[in-house]
Amino acid sequence: MGTRVETDGISAARRLRAILGGAAGNLVEWFDWYAYAAFTLYFAPVFFPEGDQTAQLLQAAAIFAVGFAARPVGAWLVGIYADRAGRRAALSLSVGMMCAGSLMIALIPGHATIGPAAGWLLMVARLVQGLSVGGEYGAAASYMSEMAGERRRGFWSSFHFVTLVGGQLLALGLLILLQHTLSAEALASWGWRVPFVIGALLAVAVFWIRRGLDESASFTTADRKGVRAGTAMTLLRHHPRAVATIVGLTAGGSLSFYIYTSYMQKFLVNTAGYSKTTASEISAAALVAFMLFQPVAGWLSDKVGRRAMLIGSFGGGALILWPVMAGVARGAAPLVALTLILGALALQAGYTAIGAVLKAELFPTHVRALGVALPYAVANAAFGGTAEYVALWFKSEGIERGFYVYAVTLMTVSFVTALLMRDTKRHSRIAED
Repeated sequence: MGTRVETDGISAARRLRAILGGAAGNLVEWFDWYAYAAFTLYFAPVFFPEGDQTAQLLQAAAIFAVGFAARPVGAWLVGIYADRAGRRAALSLSVGMMCAGSLMIALIPGHATIGPAAGWLLMVARLVQGLSVGGEYGAAASYMSEMAGERRRGFWSSFHFVTLVGGQLLALGLLILLQHTLSAEALASWGWRVPFVIGALLAVAVFWIRRGLDESASFTTADRKGVRAGTAMTLLRHHPRAVATIVGLTAGGSLSFYIYTSYMQKFLVNTAGYSKTTASEISAAALVAFMLFQPVAGWLSDKVGRRAMLIGSFGGGALILWPVMAGVARGAAPLVALTLILGALALQAGYTAIGAVLKAELFPTHVRALGVALPYAVANAAFGGTAEYVALWFKSEGIERGFYVYAVTLMTVSFVTALLMRDTKRHSRIAED
């Protein structure tokens, strides 16, 4: 384990304020990001009116994947900025970009008004959101892990994912509210724009909150010592094992996360035959439980270590993925589908709750935000961002179970990566407490 460094004593109140401030911004960022996935069933025909439902969802999923392609660029740019200018400045920058992307989606005319340009403008807006989220992840994960304190770092850092899931849950909750208050015609015509307007307004509020946060002791210590921020080449040259570990864990972790939390809503409608409203309600109930799983898993990682949690998460996840997907596909009672999804998400929490902290613990301060963000963003774009597109492609080809094989394979890769890594709790590179 690295040598501990005594820092200016930060009070429990200031530590909690910093964590809550970082978490609030993270909540809004991910609400804006997931609003796209939650409302795809309604706006896909507006931008892509040709073809059947699967064809429309496939085109919308392609832009969903394109947004992920921008995340490594955002991770690189904002990660370097966070390591040079500070975590607080980077967090403010990322939420500002999210505001711009969300407002753009809210205002883009549909295909009926401007033709194919509607789809292209949607892609541009999604690219801006991708830059924002790519940068947000590394800055927020580094900031919250550095501010959490050594003894309960797993527990407090888990709130990074609590707010990530919370953002998705808010998007789904708003969808359910609109489904019950607007007619289907109104929701399809203009109601789907509401979450993007709300997201843009919330982003403005969070921008001002973040400007008032304390900087982390890790960054201020490094800055005081004149330590220069690292680059992408620094990562590859001096930290290749840490980079490879993040890529290996993210491959299965991101794919399975997006299967159960994003694609599942479409799977429930398009494969299992549930109504859109029932699918949204099942997904929302699953996300509530998943959000509550995070602090429990984070607390447990402080007791048993990060590596043990990952081995259980990926090993168990690989074993149950096929049975869960096949069971949900049968279209049984909604409670049966919810139970199956909850079992998978309980295992998934063993990875998601500690994803931020274990990445932060792999890198020294001067390259931490970039190291957390860049390899994760690259792997997440390759495997998480394409999850819906790959799943829908297998379905369109009539071999939907081929997707189950693909997913289990990547989960196994992550399981092997966990077996080969050191426990970051015992070998943390975060020196300040």
